[in-house]
Amino acid sequence: MVTNAAEPARRRRHGEQLESAILTAGWDELVEVGYARLTMGSVAARARTSEPVLYRRWPNKDRLVLAALEHHRTAHPVAVPDTGTLRGDLIAQLTSVSEALAGFFAIAAGAAFSGLLADTGMSPARIREQIAGDQLLPHRRTAYQRAHARGEIDLDRVPEPVLALPFDLVRHDMLMALKPVDPDRVRSIVDDLFLPLLAAHRTG
Repeated sequence: MVTNAAEPARRRRHGEQLESAILTAGWDELVEVGYARLTMGSVAARARTSEPVLYRRWPNKDRLVLAALEHHRTAHPVAVPDTGTLRGDLIAQLTSVSEALAGFFAIAAGAAFSGLLADTGMSPARIREQIAGDQLLPHRRTAYQRAHARGEIDLDRVPEPVLALPFDLVRHDMLMALKPVDPDRVRSIVDDLFLPLLAAHRTG
């Protein structure tokens, strides 16, 4: 068999490399055309593979879109600033998270409202948790572990709901408005709500 030398050899992708290419294509397609117009065929074409390859990994486009959302989120981690104080860390981290993830939440919410729930068999609450449930946890742990090491807080004395409060409120605001949280709102969450609660547990 004679090979045309003018045609570059096509590299075959396997395993994680192929899956990453497909999920990246899924995210790009979601951003560009939206959930309603996204198809397994359009993702396959963008990833330069075939539909059967996609169906071997994901049974339908809902599952593919959920995987693409998760892949994009984990592939673009948010920087965690270190300001030297718990208050400074929280304000910087909440602002950074808000600016980085608001666009992601908007894309994810648009997919959900367009019918993402249809074929997953998952409840709305489970979809919400998969999209937005745990991505703030690393930032929360980092801020509080640094503060604990500096002696600013005693993690054994502060209830988990108190530690979760500022991150949960910022997540709520992003999901409701689908845009970054106003800086004054971030400072209010930290100064007017969280720090007074934290002080009560220091003394109590």
